[in-house]
Amino acid sequence: MYDFKEGEVILVDKPLKWTSFDVVNRLRWRLRKSYDVKKFKVGHAGTLDPLATGLLIICTGKKTKESELYMSQQKTYTGTFLIGRTTPSYDLETLYDVEYPTEHITLEQMNSVAASFIGEQLQTPPIFSAKKIDGKRAYESARAGKEIEMKQNSITIHSFEVDGSRFPEVDFKISCSKGTYIRSVAFDFGQKLGSGATLIALRRTQSGNFSIDDAKSVDQWLDIIENISINK
Repeated sequence: MYDFKEGEVILVDKPLKWTSFDVVNRLRWRLRKSYDVKKFKVGHAGTLDPLATGLLIICTGKKTKESELYMSQQKTYTGTFLIGRTTPSYDLETLYDVEYPTEHITLEQMNSVAASFIGEQLQTPPIFSAKKIDGKRAYESARAGKEIEMKQNSITIHSFEVDGSRFPEVDFKISCSKGTYIRSVAFDFGQKLGSGATLIALRRTQSGNFSIDDAKSVDQWLDIIENISINK
C-alpha cells in the first residue's frame, strides 16, 4: 500500500512537546531499519512549535522535492489566547512577566479587533523564533538575554474568528498564509484590545488540501512502517 522509499506524503498528528525534527528523526529511524539502509530521505513541509499540536506534513523519498510546494499553502489553526497576561516568548515557553487590565474588554470589541486583522499586512516575528539573525537563530540570542531587532514579514490573514465565552481565555480559528506566527497574532491581538495576550494552546488543522482528519499518530505510522518490514 505504501512505498516510502519511492516517495510518500505522511500526515502526522504531532504530539505536544515534540519538535518537528523529533517526528522526522523517529520516522527516519524506523524507515532505515525497515528497509535495511543507512540513508533515507525524510523531511517535513513546515515546522510546528513544540507547544503546538496537529497536522505535520512529512515527505519521504522523491516526495521530499515537493516540500516547498506544501510549505507555501494556506494554513488553518485553532487554539486559545489568555487575555491580560504576556510572556517574553508570546506563549508558554517562558513565564508570565506582565499583567494588564481586562475589565474594559467586550465581546464586540474582540470581534472587531479580530476583523481588523483580515488582509495582507506586515508582522514582526517573536524574538523566541527560529528566524536567523546574523547567522544565528533568534531564540538563541533571546535565551542569552541579548537584544535583537526582528525584521517584519508580509503575511495574509484570510479569516479570523474568536469566541470569548470563556473570557479571559479566548478560543480562535484562523486561516493564514505561510510564515504567519500565531504567537505574534496573540501578542498583537492583546495590544489592540488595550491589554495583553499570550498564546496558551495551538493546533494546526489544515494545510492546503491536507486535513488533520486524515492524519495518524506517530505510533500508528511506526506500526505501518514496521509491518512493511515484516511483509516485504
